[in-house]
Amino acid sequence: MGSPTKRRDMDMMKLMMSDFAVHIPDECSMHDFMVAFPGPANTPYEGGVWKVHVSLPREYPYRSPSIGFENRIYHPNVDEMSGSVCLDVINQTWSPMFDLVNIFTIFLPQLLAYPNPTDPLNSEAAALMLRDPKAYGARIRESVRLHASRAITFDDDDDGGGGGCGRGAQRMGSATSAKSDGTFGSPSTASLSGSSQVSGECARLQVWRGDMERGRRVSRNA
Repeated sequence: MGSPTKRRDMDMMKLMMSDFAVHIPDECSMHDFMVAFPGPANTPYEGGVWKVHVSLPREYPYRSPSIGFENRIYHPNVDEMSGSVCLDVINQTWSPMFDLVNIFTIFLPQLLAYPNPTDPLNSEAAALMLRDPKAYGARIRESVRLHASRAITFDDDDDGGGGGCGRGAQRMGSATSAKSDGTFGSPSTASLSGSSQVSGECARLQVWRGDMERGRRVSRNA
């Protein structure tokens, strides 16, 4: 196992053992997954919960992940229909020092708390923010009420109207939570080009998953 893969496995384990619910649709690949992300406190997004799709490049952590919102969010730096996040949000500051948990404890909270209206993906939201901050806040709260106020599940197709790069993945499996029964998917370290390769990789990853679950039990009992 190469160093980038070991690092990815460690970062995934850390994310799964955090307070964030994680869903991995493909049990033989950890390159694409979703995380339930709550809106930061003391912002108009407080009280909302979003499904965030994360796609890891093969070069992770030396290249930053791609992220997108599954359910709609009203924000100058997020495309409201596709859920795509402005790449500069992560690319300009990402380094291998950061891990996957940092996306949800640093990058996304900072993005929602401090939008950049000068480089928008949603020009209407950027213009409203600059023109009428009070109306901008009200528009965010209305969007949260309509699209991000329900309990998050990962096994339905109704995402409140949002799109996003993970729409297909959203329909590929049942709900999985970092706080529930431990039935997570598992990481992939090689190109899954043949059935024997897939079988061997999945078997190895079941061992990894068992190690992770034992770590979670130890953490809960500590």
